[in-house]
Amino acid sequence: MEFTLQHLLALLPLLVTGATAIVVMLTIAWRRNHELTFVLSVGGLNLALLALIPAAQVAPLAVSELLRIDSFACFYMGLILICSLACVTLAHAYLGAESDAGYPGNREEFYLLMLLATCGAMVLVSAQHLAGLFIGLELLSVPVYGLVAYAFFNKRSLEAGIKYMVLSAAGSAFLLFGMALLYADAGSLSFAGIGAALLRTDLPSVLAQLGMGMLLIGLAFKLSLAPFHLWTPDVYEGAPAPASAFLATASKVAVFAVLLRLFQLSPAANSGLLNDVLAVIAVASILIGNLLALVQNNLKRLLGYSSIAHFGYLLIALIASQGLAQETVGVYLVTYVLTTLGAFGVITLMSTPYNGRDCDALYEYRGLFWRRPYLTAVLTLMMLSLAGIPLTAGFIGKFYVLAVGVQSQQWWLLGALIIGSAIGVFYYLRVVVTLFLIAPNLRRHDAPRNWGQRAGGLMLLGIALLAFLLGVYPQPLLEIAQQVGLAVAY
Repeated sequence: MEFTLQHLLALLPLLVTGATAIVVMLTIAWRRNHELTFVLSVGGLNLALLALIPAAQVAPLAVSELLRIDSFACFYMGLILICSLACVTLAHAYLGAESDAGYPGNREEFYLLMLLATCGAMVLVSAQHLAGLFIGLELLSVPVYGLVAYAFFNKRSLEAGIKYMVLSAAGSAFLLFGMALLYADAGSLSFAGIGAALLRTDLPSVLAQLGMGMLLIGLAFKLSLAPFHLWTPDVYEGAPAPASAFLATASKVAVFAVLLRLFQLSPAANSGLLNDVLAVIAVASILIGNLLALVQNNLKRLLGYSSIAHFGYLLIALIASQGLAQETVGVYLVTYVLTTLGAFGVITLMSTPYNGRDCDALYEYRGLFWRRPYLTAVLTLMMLSLAGIPLTAGFIGKFYVLAVGVQSQQWWLLGALIIGSAIGVFYYLRVVVTLFLIAPNLRRHDAPRNWGQRAGGLMLLGIALLAFLLGVYPQPLLEIAQQVGLAVAY
């Protein structure tokens, strides 16, 4: 194919992010400087966000057989870049600004790993080919192994990194086997080619269904959907707080976006037996995630099980695959990202600077209102939003999932959603009540008094304000989500 200026403009966000990673790498090799590395990372991610404007103007455009830049890719690339920007800002506070305080090892590589993972996530949401999907997924996953185990002198962090690496490798093996079976049946690795091959017959062959099933298992590992969720609580707990935030937001958004693109461009794949399997996984994720979150006394583990349930809710929109499905996924993922970043942001600031263990035990938040009232207000808003209480962003997301479930008449799935949401309200409110109890005498962690005047604190307050504003006036988000469409090209 002939590479033109339009192709260059379409790839500009990805190129800027990749160039930022290279610049950061060379800067570290030249001279270690935590502040400089942070400024370069933030500057590069902001430039990549600006580069989405010219990219959106030339979209939709197939850059190669592997990647397609359209409004769908631009929307999710923007969401991933915002996640990365928030996590990098939180990491700066978490690692500590002074050489004698905070993280005792090398800080600069944390930013490099996050930039590389961001590149992988951006490739993933643009993929229109199974080879592009695999390249993006591995470029996303391998740096995340390093991020999870970054506090290597903490045994929990090392354990989390090893668990995630081993189980992620198992998921990748299923993914590759599924791709091989699909290629054997369809003779193509492109999403549209697979879709066209599956449409030639009334019923997809056993080989195609087996291939799609194995592909789904591989992606379900990455999304921590039940019963492939066992790594989630341990990895969330062991990883440094900014790494957990990145894994819970940018990583999962990218994988779910490519899953949506695959199912929308290959509609015959989302039928028959596979549709029933997806429905079972959705119900299991909603019930298992919420029931296991009930008994948690660790905030990170609670958020881990909660994320399993939230992606179970999102599967309802994926199963519907019609009407409001694409719009619902866009709205829900934005609201989920905002609230999850806010919750992990509070954990990060409470653990700032790094001192060997994150502030994730629920008893450490007891009486937080009497010490840090504004930080308590932020965490309370995030918990209410995750519970789907009206006047928060989470309510809008959950309302859209209910609407698309009613539209496609998925009554069993809606029943599971209602039961799961009712259970969720209990454990989210338990966290909120803990914040207002009498403070214990023993405290090992607390947020700095001037947390709201620092970059991480300002970003966290901005997220809280946005979560509230979208709950009160969601129209701008709904308009953007309505314009996000997949360019189908057979």
